[in-house]
Amino acid sequence: MDGRRGRADARTSPGVCRVEDIPPLGTRVVRRAGAEDIALFRCRDDRIFAVIDRCPHKGGPLSAGLVHGHAVTCPLHGWTIELDSGQAQAPDVGCVQTIPVRVEDGIVHLAMEAQG
Repeated sequence: MDGRRGRADARTSPGVCRVEDIPPLGTRVVRRAGAEDIALFRCRDDRIFAVIDRCPHKGGPLSAGLVHGHAVTCPLHGWTIELDSGQAQAPDVGCVQTIPVRVEDGIVHLAMEAQG
């Protein structure tokens, strides 16, 4: 799934928001009772990515970071996380869980297993 459209390989959630609810080069947080929050990111090319909203370094909120390209820079210590893989860019080492995204008719859906 490319974050724009396509068939979901897994069951997906009811829509969590509309694409336009996420500002370009911005974020939106999906709060989940009893589970970690999910950060949604909208890149310049309108691709949508979702990751657990916790930097693998010191646990900072990635949703408060700077979105650039297909990456986000954590506001606490400057780690840059690739949004498609969740991997930290070198020289940093770490990974955040990514959540499969499907966009259909302008509505953002997340994989059900991420709904906790």
